Amino acid sequence: MPQREPGTHVQIPAFSYLCPLPPCRKFEFNPKLGIDNPVLSLAEDLDPSDLWSLERPRFCLLSKEEGRSFGFHLQQERGTVGHVVCRVEPGTSAQRQGLREGDRILGVNNHVVEHEDYLVVIRRIRASSPRVLLTVLARHMHDVARAQRGNNDHLCPTLSPGVRPRLCHIVKDEGGFGFSITQGRRGPFWLVLSTGGAAERAGVPPGARLLEVNGVSVEKFTHNQLNRKLFQSGKEVTLLVAGPEVEEQCRQLGMPLAAPLAEGWALPNRPRCLHLEKGPKGFGFVLREEKGLDGRLGQFLWEVDPGLPAEKAGMQAGDRLVAVAGESVEGLGHEETVSKIRAQGSCVSLVVVDPKADRFFSMVRLSPLLFLESTEAPDSPQVTLSASLTETEDPPVEDTMVAPVPCCFRQCFLYPGPGGGYGFRLSCVASVPHLFISQVTLGGSAAQAGLQLGDVILEMNGYPVGGENDLETLQQLAEAKPPLHLKLAARPHQSLEAWIPPRSGEDWALDSDVL
Repeated sequence: MPQREPGTHVQIPAFSYLCPLPPCRKFEFNPKLGIDNPVLSLAEDLDPSDLWSLERPRFCLLSKEEGRSFGFHLQQERGTVGHVVCRVEPGTSAQRQGLREGDRILGVNNHVVEHEDYLVVIRRIRASSPRVLLTVLARHMHDVARAQRGNNDHLCPTLSPGVRPRLCHIVKDEGGFGFSITQGRRGPFWLVLSTGGAAERAGVPPGARLLEVNGVSVEKFTHNQLNRKLFQSGKEVTLLVAGPEVEEQCRQLGMPLAAPLAEGWALPNRPRCLHLEKGPKGFGFVLREEKGLDGRLGQFLWEVDPGLPAEKAGMQAGDRLVAVAGESVEGLGHEETVSKIRAQGSCVSLVVVDPKADRFFSMVRLSPLLFLESTEAPDSPQVTLSASLTETEDPPVEDTMVAPVPCCFRQCFLYPGPGGGYGFRLSCVASVPHLFISQVTLGGSAAQAGLQLGDVILEMNGYPVGGENDLETLQQLAEAKPPLHLKLAARPHQSLEAWIPPRSGEDWALDSDVL
């Protein structure tokens, strides 16, 4: 390859991070490629491995420490694609895992978020606490790739559908746990299953690599330490495992075998989705802030009145509140949590865990919200429904009447979920020429895209939407080829978190969010 003098322009091909540049020269990237910072200086003392890591997507597995955040600030700049890390706090998990200022977030736990709404990305990260896997790309390489390939292509590497680590809960029977461990003084370890044994029934795949036992990594354990850990588990144990196909794909992508990627198999405890509609005597429960089983403050549900909506929805005294309308309330104070509930109006969707489930997810150090979708019944009408169109007759004025549409609006792109549906329900009022969102399935496509109860539908797939006369047309559009493109406006009494008001100024950018 001919030598280039320092200062010459170098044309960088798309996905050039597959071929690392020499670390001992200074290159100037051509400004015509549209890079914000046109000069990238490669210091003489920069380690070649550091340079290589900056030129391809990287995976950062962050863990939230007690009473602390992940340790970075996220920002979206006007007119750009992607979500930018604008600050990394020193001494935090984000810094230790190699997250850098200027990195673009491409994925969150194997979900591609490059083209998702900023607030949806924030919710994904917060819902994953206390552990999250971020796929990031250095900003200068992101800009080069975008200039070469355009804004529509995905740059984020992902696992194939259905290829994920598994979180398996095994109950010992007369044959024990139903597996043995490959011999070796130190990890990693692989499992050999007994045919028809407890491990096989719990969903452990053949030839699985053992990653964690009860939320503790055993990758660097000695054989004796692992045996001791399993013995201390008693009659039940929860394993994080990866089958051979998962191992191979992660190896090819350079992706860690991370717990936040896992799907739940035969879990003993699950989060519960409660859908409440306020009655004449209210919802029928009291929310209190108090210390939980781990000593941390949380929001707990008490005084569940018999026969009122909360009890009918399945609420139990002592449940801990995990999310409101699909958004995590982890770390929020009492007043802020109450405000989020009130902002939902007369119909509220809550995610809760009972004390046993709370202990379980605390032990495995994973958010119950990561397993919310997989624990919904596959034949649930809220999951499989493409878009249920319901006409409401004689609704109470204060609950259902839709006010004039506000001037501010937003757009969302929805893709069908695992059950084939979009996860929301539409309603209309005969006397008002608007359709509005009357229900959002927690964990579904609509919730992930940021749809909120009460949102007014202005357009669907580019077609203006009026009222009840458009129901048949909407049903046809909902069955069209994905994605489903919605133009929405929030009702005046709704929380303003679901949309971003316009501001003036060419260089305007959103304030950063601490994560």
